[in-house]
Amino acid sequence: MPTPRQFSQKSSSSNMLNRKQPEAATSPAYRVGFLLLENFSMASFTVAMDVLVTANLLQNNLFTITPLSLGGERVMSDLGLEIYAAVFERTQLASLDMLVVCGGLRTPLKYPELDRLLSDAAHHGLALGGLWNGAYFLGRAGVLVDYQCTIHPEQRASLAELSTQSTITPASHVLDRDRLTAASPNGALELMLALLRQQRGEALAGGVEEILAFSGARFRRVDSHSKKSMSAPLRTIVELMENNLEETLSLDQLAAYCGRSRRQIDRLFQAQLGTSPSRYYMELRITKSRRLLQYSDLALMDVAIACGFVSISHFSKCYSAYFGYPPSREQRLGE
Repeated sequence: MPTPRQFSQKSSSSNMLNRKQPEAATSPAYRVGFLLLENFSMASFTVAMDVLVTANLLQNNLFTITPLSLGGERVMSDLGLEIYAAVFERTQLASLDMLVVCGGLRTPLKYPELDRLLSDAAHHGLALGGLWNGAYFLGRAGVLVDYQCTIHPEQRASLAELSTQSTITPASHVLDRDRLTAASPNGALELMLALLRQQRGEALAGGVEEILAFSGARFRRVDSHSKKSMSAPLRTIVELMENNLEETLSLDQLAAYCGRSRRQIDRLFQAQLGTSPSRYYMELRITKSRRLLQYSDLALMDVAIACGFVSISHFSKCYSAYFGYPPSREQRLGE
C-alpha cells in the first residue's frame, strides 16, 4: 500500500477532522478533573473542556475529563446554570493526572478543605491548575511557591499578599512546569492549547485551534485602553506607582527614577489623564485596598499597611472620601 501523502502544515491542521481516526493512543489517557466551585466561570470551564474534547475527536483516548464538586451532585455556575459533577474525595487523587480549580468573579474565597486537598494533590505529583481566581486557592494551599502564575485582576492583590513567594504575572495564561493558571476565558483557551502543544505537539494543537475557529493573534494579551493611550514616559511612571503601593514613592523619587522633573511629571498626568500624580497614586492605592477588603481575609490594619497607609484613621478617611462609607463596612467576600 502506498504511503499516504502528507498535507502541508496549514492544510494538515484544517484537514485533521476529515482523516481516518487513528487507533487508540499507545500511552494512557491523561486524566483531568475540573473542580467546580460555586459561581465558577462557565465560559472558562467550557472553553478549556472544549479544547480537550476536540483533541479527543482528532485522536482517540487522549484525555478523560471529569467535572468534580466539593459536595452535592450539582454546582451552580456564574450564569445560573447547574452542572452535574461527581463529589470529589481525597481517595480519587490517585485516579487523576491533573486537577483544575475552576473559580469565577463571585466565587467565595472560602473552602478551607481545599487547602489540605490541594497539598495532598501536589504530594501525589498531580499537575495543578486554576481558572479565573483558581490560583488564589492554589496559593493559599502553598502549592505555588517559586512558580509563576496568573489570576483575574480582581484577585491579583489578594493573591500577592497571600502567596509572597509566587510570581504573579498580568498574562492571560501561564504554564509553569506542572502549574497551569488562566485569568479569563480567553486565557483558559490558550492555556489548554499550550498544554496540548506540550504533550502532543504543534500539529494536533493547530488542528484543534483551527476546528474551534480561533486565531491565536485574536487572544493575544493587550494592555488596557488607558495604558495604550499613554505616552511611554507616563506609562513608566504609572508602572512604578503600581509596583510600589505598600511603600509609596515620593514625587521626587519618581522624578529621579524616570529622569523627568516634578513639573514635567505633573504636566504628563494633567495632559493625558486629567489629574495630578498624587491623586492618581491615591486612587491606585484605594482601588487595591478595596480588592483586598472584598477578596481577602486580611485585617483592616493589614490592608491599610499593604496599601501604604500609616494609620487606620487616615485610611478610613481616604476610603470614605471615595466610596461614601468607611472600609470597616466593605463587603468581605473572603471571610
